[in-house]
Amino acid sequence: MIEVYNAQDADAYVAFMTDDACEAGYRGAVLREGRKGVRSGLKAMFAQFPQNRADILAGWCLRETVVLHEKVARAPDGDKFEVMSIYSFEGDKVSRVEFIR
Repeated sequence: MIEVYNAQDADAYVAFMTDDACEAGYRGAVLREGRKGVRSGLKAMFAQFPQNRADILAGWCLRETVVLHEKVARAPDGDKFEVMSIYSFEGDKVSRVEFIR
């Protein structure tokens, strides 16, 4: 998923998700709902930050949950921040992603 995210391919990214997947703040409000919402949100973000990139610093997996510590750069000389991304799976598809920033 990170590879296609870094290629800014929103369609390939949501192909890894369930139809009703969502992205949300950690234990909080849903930011993007369903594949369609995630796709449109990513496309808007990629248009705003055409050099956006996420690098995985560390990762953990326990049953249906994957936690990634990521470093995100909006541009090579732009805003940089770290985030913990918690991916919940249903089978081989992501059903929810929560972000701690």
